[in-house]
Amino acid sequence: MLSQIIEQSNIDKVEQYLSNYNKIVIVSHVSPDGDAIGSSLGMYHFLKSFDKDVTVIYPNSFPDFLRWMPASESVLKYDRHKKKADEVISHAEMIFCLDFNALSRIDAMKESIEKSSAKKVMIDHHLNPEPFCDVTISHPSISSTSELVYRLINRLGDYEEITLECAQCIYTGMMTDTGGFTYNSNNKEIYYIISSLLAKGIDKDDIYRKVYNTYSEDRLRLMGYVLYEKMQVFNEFNAALIWLTRDEQKKFSFVKGDTEGFVNIPLSIKHVKFSVFLREDTEKDMIKVSLRSVGTFPCNKVANEFFNGGGHLNASGGEVFDTMENAISLFKQAIIKYEDLLTQKE
Repeated sequence: MLSQIIEQSNIDKVEQYLSNYNKIVIVSHVSPDGDAIGSSLGMYHFLKSFDKDVTVIYPNSFPDFLRWMPASESVLKYDRHKKKADEVISHAEMIFCLDFNALSRIDAMKESIEKSSAKKVMIDHHLNPEPFCDVTISHPSISSTSELVYRLINRLGDYEEITLECAQCIYTGMMTDTGGFTYNSNNKEIYYIISSLLAKGIDKDDIYRKVYNTYSEDRLRLMGYVLYEKMQVFNEFNAALIWLTRDEQKKFSFVKGDTEGFVNIPLSIKHVKFSVFLREDTEKDMIKVSLRSVGTFPCNKVANEFFNGGGHLNASGGEVFDTMENAISLFKQAIIKYEDLLTQKE
């Protein structure tokens, strides 16, 4: 049995909306990751089982290694199909906002979603949700938004309506947002959910292979370059830094998703408990920041204080609108400030 994390009043409201509305839009954050895609496509397949008119819209494109996911080809990208997306949003009766808790996280879509009179439901697991939805299902203690989508479906009494495609998407979101169940995944109920998804016929080994073992040769060579040339270990702080410029990415024919997981690599060094990856974005004039940690080191606090971001204790993100040199300087300031936590024995 699963504990009833989601408040009954929110379950009742969602159930009421689903009974009354047919035109539904699902949106997620800019540069959607595995959890954003898994939760939104999982919800898509669930709603389609009730013959709902459903459209998934992302602010921009997503990594190649996630394009195998069922119905990913039907997703609208706002930056490429703004007119059509705005029209769909304007006719929506209900909007699911998945894996984000602030309108700023959906970039150019913000105005269209904000203006919509549709009933809005947030399902998310990040801290400090903003009050822009009619229903807010926000639980930072939960491993992933995909897990929350499963919990919602289960509480609605609709487990039997979970199709194989829905189960594949939910599992992928849970797997990717826990690094293959290597962090934020000690709750035994996660494995109860996995068991129930296996009962739907998912092949978890095949999903793992598709996500983590189908990269290009260029990506592998980029990884080698990063490890040899661009990884700096700060032994006295038990921390590590990786950084990549646009020119370096072009040299290795970079495509979105090629650097997925790079930030985790330094954590395999015995004493390193904090890792940061700085990457010049290939589409915008900014630097994307990924932060990972082990144990109790709060990389989400570092993300919030130094990199305009946030997230979870061991996995966070941010962004810097400045030069790479200054971004590296921010990292160095951060490890100096957090030296006591980084060097304390656990």
